[in-house]
Amino acid sequence: MNRRRPDGIDPVARSRARRRALQAIYAWQMTDAKADEIIAQFAHEQAHEVADLVYFEDLVRGVVRHQADDLDPALTPFLDREIEQVDAIERAALRIAAYELRHRLDVPYRVVINEAIESVKRFGAEHGHTYVNGVLDRAAAQWRAAEAAAAAKGKR
Repeated sequence: MNRRRPDGIDPVARSRARRRALQAIYAWQMTDAKADEIIAQFAHEQAHEVADLVYFEDLVRGVVRHQADDLDPALTPFLDREIEQVDAIERAALRIAAYELRHRLDVPYRVVINEAIESVKRFGAEHGHTYVNGVLDRAAAQWRAAEAAAAAKGKR
């Protein structure tokens, strides 16, 4: 069965790439290894599971590259604590979603938020997904204001 959309994107492979990226960013946060080292560590696993490898690498490299100068400062106004005090899985999910919301405008904001929530449900603390949802809802309303407004208008 062909899962690819008309634009060539396989949503299932993208979801897998995001889950792997969450694990990779988690590992990076714990070890502070270089992006290439983290990607290499996950390459073996990627080979055994169909995932969008290009997207996986973009997420990992993008988060590592933009975390200090863009992502963390942009997330800070939406957090109730310092970013380093956020649970490591939730922090990884927030950083990935922030990267997608700010740098991957080709991905609808609702997809970004939903994928982050589902990843945290799978790997994070019991209620971590509600925290991530709240942070990302507020962030998306600001960072993707026109898209969020159009979506809200469509609900009426």
